[in-house]
Amino acid sequence: MTRASLDKQPHEVASMFDGLAANYDLVNDVISLGQARLWRKEVAKAVGARPGHTVLDLAAGTATSSLPFAATGAYVVPCDFSLGMLREGKKKHSWLPLTAGDATKLPFRDDVFDTVTISFGLRNVQDTDTALRELYRVTKPGGQVVICEFSQPTWAPFRTVYTEYLMRALPPVARAMSPSPDAYVYLAESIRAWPDQPALAALLQKAGWSKVAWRNLTGGIVTLHRGTKS
Repeated sequence: MTRASLDKQPHEVASMFDGLAANYDLVNDVISLGQARLWRKEVAKAVGARPGHTVLDLAAGTATSSLPFAATGAYVVPCDFSLGMLREGKKKHSWLPLTAGDATKLPFRDDVFDTVTISFGLRNVQDTDTALRELYRVTKPGGQVVICEFSQPTWAPFRTVYTEYLMRALPPVARAMSPSPDAYVYLAESIRAWPDQPALAALLQKAGWSKVAWRNLTGGIVTLHRGTKS
């Protein structure tokens, strides 16, 4: 499999994630040094799901990220465009309504969800602006978006160390654990090329979201962005 290029052709990115599906969650835990679980907990807090709420979990992969929302009694729809990820998720969580969908053309009506959330998937979408508008479209008035994405560490010396880890240490670890190590080279490159915190906040505002704010996690390696639909 050829790893996806940074122009993010949808079929290439979907194919790449199909090849990662079998042990994606395990590899993520290892290469994040265990931080991935902490980040998922922070997303769950920010979403604040509760009984009666509808939650769209976009780029849900194998639906591991959807479990905390479902555990509250909310109705959660895990959605992803990688059929391989969805098949793997269905094996583990057959009771969840896993749905195939592209972030730039979501298969849902207007004003459906109380919260839309996407973790570590927005940077893999071909057209970020269109995706943010689609998230806005399917959210109820007064509802919120919660985005968890890799970002830029705020302390310059740490940022240098982090970049070195991404480009030098991550690929060998992935090579040892994953059948598709080149995909992790793409993921490292996509992280390095992604907009910083203020730039993503500006894109959210451009798409129509109000009350846009962000909070850094792990020194800015990851950032939680939030917005409200007026």
